Amino acid sequence: MQILLLVAALGMAQEPPLQIPPPPMEAPVHAPAQSPAPAVPPKAPAQAPIPAVAASPSAPAAPLAFYSESFTYSWDRTIPLSINLDGLKVNSIFFNRRTIQSGFFNIIKGAEFGTRAQIEVTNTGKFPKVPGFAVAVLDKNGRLLGVASGGTKFGTVGPGETETFDLNFAQVKERLAFGDKFLLAIELRD
Repeated sequence: MQILLLVAALGMAQEPPLQIPPPPMEAPVHAPAQSPAPAVPPKAPAQAPIPAVAASPSAPAAPLAFYSESFTYSWDRTIPLSINLDGLKVNSIFFNRRTIQSGFFNIIKGAEFGTRAQIEVTNTGKFPKVPGFAVAVLDKNGRLLGVASGGTKFGTVGPGETETFDLNFAQVKERLAFGDKFLLAIELRD
């Protein structure tokens, strides 16, 4: 019964089908029977350019703060950074494989749980921040070795708070230890 209610609710949430307006009144509905279809379609009359729509003054869209730069790469070492993007200070980044160092009777010791870039940030501003990060690792020939992204999904980095974010590398990650440079991009919202 619950499944049927869920299916019905999803069906109601869908958008209505696309409505195609009828042809203009001056256009004939049916082509004359005695004239054959032309081999080349007639050219449409020239239309006046459509004026650009002005942005609504009631809802101005604030652009995201953005930062992007290339850095020297190190595997399994903390790389200090001194980036300040509108009050969000990026302190460091760390690339490694997540492993468990100790475990219950050493049963799961050394188990790996993915490859990551861990970024530490501090909000030095007066307002909460919502950061998003992207990282690309390149080898000495400029070939892409892996890409990761992440950021705040719920909540914010409050004023004075220091947070760490794990950006996960998935699928293409086996050559990350051989990187030479990395690109870091940050998008920031208040």
